[in-house]
Amino acid sequence: MALTSIIIPSYRSSDALANNLPYLMNFIKGKGWDVEVIVVDDGSNDDGNTKRVAECNQCVFLTYDKNLGKGAAVRAGMHYSKGEICIFTDADIPFEAEALEHILYYLEFKEYDVVIGDRALKESNYFNKISSNRRFGSGFFTFIVGRFITTGISDTQCGLKGFKKDIAKDLFAVSRINGFTFDVELMYISLKRNYDIKKIPVSLRSQEGNSVNVLKHGFKMVIDLFAIKLNHLRGFYTNTD
Repeated sequence: MALTSIIIPSYRSSDALANNLPYLMNFIKGKGWDVEVIVVDDGSNDDGNTKRVAECNQCVFLTYDKNLGKGAAVRAGMHYSKGEICIFTDADIPFEAEALEHILYYLEFKEYDVVIGDRALKESNYFNKISSNRRFGSGFFTFIVGRFITTGISDTQCGLKGFKKDIAKDLFAVSRINGFTFDVELMYISLKRNYDIKKIPVSLRSQEGNSVNVLKHGFKMVIDLFAIKLNHLRGFYTNTD
């Protein structure tokens, strides 16, 4: 198996990391995989708690002073990463780790460019485990995005995505959204590039992370959707090669 990089963005999530990183690291160790796990602290200023948790779990730790957003943290991790396969997930390791095997299989052996978790697939075990409010918020944003931005990909916000290294390099070189809507931007660019995208089922295992709240973050997310369209029209997503 090629070297794989797993990027984990974190903002004031040291407790979630402490509770869930051991699960991920033990899974990787049990498989004998060659993996670097990169924890990117998004300007938490938490007295070094996130750094201590990352280093205690033998992870690479990156940080910067100012809180920029989840997209910025993932981008920083991707730029640093050395793996031939690059994956990102959330600080609470929200999905059962077997999904990582599916990502590696489809990227390495089936030669897809991008593999994404899709919580809406019938094989997934997700929406029956969350609150009705969270289900409604997620469903509403998913409908808007799938209908008007990323036709054919409804679940852009699932916190588990993998890329071949050259694809990740291309996407993150031109991506511009720093907030939660960066996932939508990545899928939008991938579709414009005609990259081969594989959806895989996921099973929820943890809900400790700082999840998107559509009511709280909704206005900014809608503005970002318009920004994605405008960025495309202005040529910001032009291939860098």
